[in-house]
Amino acid sequence: MSYSNKYTFAALPRTQRGTPLVLGADPKGKNFLYTNGNSVIIRDIENPAISDVYTEHSCQVNVAKYSPSGFYIASGDASGKVRIWDTVNKEHILKNEFQPIGGPIKDIAWSADSQRMVVVGEGREKFGHVFMAETGTSVGEISGQSKPINSVDFRPARPFRIVTASEDNTIAVFEGPPFKFKCTKQIGSHKGGVYGISWSPDGKQLLSCSGDKTCAVWDIDTMQRSITFNMGNAVENQQVSCLWLGKHLISVSLSGVINYLDIENPDKPLRVLMGHNKPITCLALEPTTKTVYTASHDGCVTSWNTSTGEGRHIGGTGHGNQVNGMSVGKNGSLLTCGIDDSLRLAVPANEGEAPTYTESVVTLGSQPRAMDHVIEDDLTVVVTVKELIVLMGNTKQSTLPVSYEPTCVAIDPKLKHIAVGGGNSRVHIYSLDKRSLLPRSELTHLGTVTSLAYSPNSRYLVAADANRKLILYDVEGYTLAHNKEWGFHTARVNCVAWSPDSKRVASGSLDTSVIIWSVDTPAKHTVIKNAHPQSQITGLAWLDDESVVSVGQDGNTRVWNVPKA
Repeated sequence: MSYSNKYTFAALPRTQRGTPLVLGADPKGKNFLYTNGNSVIIRDIENPAISDVYTEHSCQVNVAKYSPSGFYIASGDASGKVRIWDTVNKEHILKNEFQPIGGPIKDIAWSADSQRMVVVGEGREKFGHVFMAETGTSVGEISGQSKPINSVDFRPARPFRIVTASEDNTIAVFEGPPFKFKCTKQIGSHKGGVYGISWSPDGKQLLSCSGDKTCAVWDIDTMQRSITFNMGNAVENQQVSCLWLGKHLISVSLSGVINYLDIENPDKPLRVLMGHNKPITCLALEPTTKTVYTASHDGCVTSWNTSTGEGRHIGGTGHGNQVNGMSVGKNGSLLTCGIDDSLRLAVPANEGEAPTYTESVVTLGSQPRAMDHVIEDDLTVVVTVKELIVLMGNTKQSTLPVSYEPTCVAIDPKLKHIAVGGGNSRVHIYSLDKRSLLPRSELTHLGTVTSLAYSPNSRYLVAADANRKLILYDVEGYTLAHNKEWGFHTARVNCVAWSPDSKRVASGSLDTSVIIWSVDTPAKHTVIKNAHPQSQITGLAWLDDESVVSVGQDGNTRVWNVPKA
């Protein structure tokens, strides 16, 4: 069986309060760049659903910039390394790697001829360095400022000049090559810190963004503000980066969302790109509309249109912290449980809209580990660290204290069987008797049971564990369904999901891979290696019999085409 990546719904930029974020621009005006964790993310500015992710840094990447030729990208990380890699090949072959400063790199700029490069940041001996991109040979010194440098740019024409902006509230000018310090100047414009500026294509205007929750367009001739974009009143509306690329003006909010600014209507962005900039913890699928829901450890929940790649955040008061379980309910509703020890309900105001959290909150009494839901019966089972809770609608029907620590749960809607995985390396099978759970049987594994799923046709139960194994059970008697070992993961299996036709199982692991297993031919499997490079897989769902969605700690959501053999 072959496979291919159909789409990547990219993570948003990783932001930090009081810290500028750098956006990079393709000289052809097609793509823009930003970073999140170990990843450099390349997105098409016209169609942001088209994206690519570079993951070859071994620590956090802070900045990535295209060379003026467009053939290379230079990315700088928290260890002070710069990697120069090509944009032409899908593999992004490494051209050079240098260590110009001994601390985090915060910005990079290329000279117009793509031959020289300047990097700035928080070096131990110096805050910046200028060198040749081909050889790493020094062509100047960055000095004269007393604190770390946040931003740098090369004058795009000869005679070359470099300008740097520092945390000491000065900008410095350097002449060269070889580059030497000329002077410093002080600056000010917004009511809060200015976190980014970007020139218009004709060089006559400047876009700026600020911690005062606004962006502004400035006329260079008069140095007067001509447009103010008011981005909101909340802390997360602080603007930490901006870019003017062709006809597009974009900014990044502290929340990580990317705003396409509208010159004609400054108070409302043309478009807002939403998603996650923290690790994704769980995934749910609405099978009729193929809407995918993802939740991250900061409590953000996003609804994805899988045909367009558009993401929308779930509004209202949510958990405010990590979401541990999520299930789709009736009429487009969504149920979530989080480490605030509650079960919450989100419902759409109108058909086709993303749900919004209601005031409905069920207090669980202890931390939930997982949940499952049956739409037809409005039945929910939540497993917490202490007990199993049965709910109908928003009302608790029964609780069952347990002597083990539950880790995962699955409900078979036809048989009314509930399977609960435990830290005691067992699968506990219960029957639902009216509204209470009755113990039925136990299945023994060699490691903590991490994920469970009943097949859509109610014939099988698949259980995954921390011992790298998947075990397929025949539900009639809960005996082994075959004698083949599904043990090709190299680390703990985190999640499993069934194809709608009950013919295949997908599993995702700490080893960053997704494996597709066949029920009819158990000896065959397909490994999607590095499905989320350098990131464990945390959730899976099948859109149809040949399409799988995966999510991971990298904050990305990926759709895979996995044709039948």
